[in-house]
Amino acid sequence: QMCIRDRVFLIGIIFGGIIQYTRVDKFEKIAGFAMLKDTIVPKMLFLAVGLTSIGLYFMIEAGGAHYHVKPILLQGLVIGGTLFGISMAILGKCPGTGPISISEGRIDVLVGAIGGLLGGLVFTLYYEDFFKPLMGESMGKLTLPELFPGHEHMVVLIFGVAVTLIAILIPKIELFDEADLCQLPDDQRPDR
Repeated sequence: QMCIRDRVFLIGIIFGGIIQYTRVDKFEKIAGFAMLKDTIVPKMLFLAVGLTSIGLYFMIEAGGAHYHVKPILLQGLVIGGTLFGISMAILGKCPGTGPISISEGRIDVLVGAIGGLLGGLVFTLYYEDFFKPLMGESMGKLTLPELFPGHEHMVVLIFGVAVTLIAILIPKIELFDEADLCQLPDDQRPDR
């Protein structure tokens, strides 16, 4: 049997391969998504969330995995989401695609990652004095299945299938960059 480390490594290779295949690690894909001119990123995200939610839930139920639910801090979520969005717009990457771009030699993403690590250090060092009061009051720990006691399995299945269907139903629209266009035969290039 595979140990957990080997499973995680295998999942990482598969995830990295999917990211490379779909090219969602490219700035043009992230920018195209932000401008609503490319749907590859949301299709992949919805598919990943849908399938993973089902798989993770049942792995937890079987004792093969566990997670720790964090409390809902609404102000912190708004502030963090805003900073995340600004960072993603500037860098054109998200945390999942950044390491792939760094491994491809993208220095701009390496600089952004170093900035993110330094930001994390500042957050950690000044959390109690400065950041904790900004987080707001805890609204408690909550998961979607807990809202429907006795029907947890069905809720997870419905959610996972619904999100997966959304991924399938989103029309495929691609914003091609020069690297994409070079891979297409001349008769299939939209710019000709």
